[in-house]
Amino acid sequence: MMRYWTAGESHGKALIALVDGFPAGVELDTAAIDAELRRRQGGYGRGGRQRIETDAVDVLSGVWQNRTLGSPIALQVVNRDYKLERLGDLERPRPGHGDLTGAIKFLGSIRGVLERASARETTVRVAAGALAKQLLREFGITAFGYVVELGGVAIPPREGAHSERLAWREASSIYSLDAARDAEIEKLIDETGKAGDTLGGIVEVRVDGLPIGLGTHTQWDLKLDGRIAQAVMAVQAIKGVEIGLGFEAARRRGSQVHDPIRFDESQRSSTALGYVRPTNNAGGLEAGITNGQPLIVRAAKKPISTLRKPLDSINLGTKLPEAAAYERSDVCAVSAASVIVENVVAFEVARALTDKFGNDSLVEMQARWNLYHEMARQR
Repeated sequence: MMRYWTAGESHGKALIALVDGFPAGVELDTAAIDAELRRRQGGYGRGGRQRIETDAVDVLSGVWQNRTLGSPIALQVVNRDYKLERLGDLERPRPGHGDLTGAIKFLGSIRGVLERASARETTVRVAAGALAKQLLREFGITAFGYVVELGGVAIPPREGAHSERLAWREASSIYSLDAARDAEIEKLIDETGKAGDTLGGIVEVRVDGLPIGLGTHTQWDLKLDGRIAQAVMAVQAIKGVEIGLGFEAARRRGSQVHDPIRFDESQRSSTALGYVRPTNNAGGLEAGITNGQPLIVRAAKKPISTLRKPLDSINLGTKLPEAAAYERSDVCAVSAASVIVENVVAFEVARALTDKFGNDSLVEMQARWNLYHEMARQR
């Protein structure tokens, strides 16, 4: 099984992801991981922390002569803003954070909770996902995330080739696929920041090139849609996940929801094996298994909980009303969320890929991939 764990605190010395079960023989591109880390730090509305940190990955183990060994891979990102030992505790828990619940659960400090609960931890989740994408590219699979709503303003994605979508996102300051809307959204972010408030939004991830057959229906905890939903919901500030039509499917009749199945002989050599659909309302998954169509995942991110104009709270010592504590924060991190969700989805897809085709070595996976598709075309 391919999996990973993370360690580290927001203002600690470093953040680490330990990736286990990654196949041997994959050529490592640290520049591509660093590029994802830089994207995570970008997007209009980010705060001062992003000007302090210049995130870059250091691969501590699991690689020899720039190729993975099949042994655990340790990814480290050093915190330039290391000052944990100099920081004091908070006395006034911040609504929307884990300050109060965590301090009571562990019978300890707020600082001990917030440093680990911080979204800074997603730095190495992005690094792990960017590593996973280097496995996916060997099979022609791409994961691509973008913003589709910010502060209640919808920014519908545009259809186009993958290269076109990349260019559109690159041109946008908020990582949407319509840079013409940037000025409107930037103004909204500026106005919200001046009011001491924050904004949330919705991000979407599209994964192309998937074969039929990743994931399984056999156990509830092995279904790929369940794994993806859990991974995305575990990202800080994410409050909802949709696949395909999502909640809209509950508002329609069955004839308007389910995707008809057709066969196109000219598409038999594709990963979809010739089975085509005129629609993709299922979002690429049926019964917890990929169906050969693009995987479409959306995630709703709540506004950042740390407000410059703080909400009401109490002093934990006196139990008397006081304004919540404030620590440096962003006005809007929806753009960053699109990068994080893209990479956690990529990791789950790569995990499902190794479940299906093995994870000892890339060359064995490729042989099994080819054999599987050869056999499946005979169905």
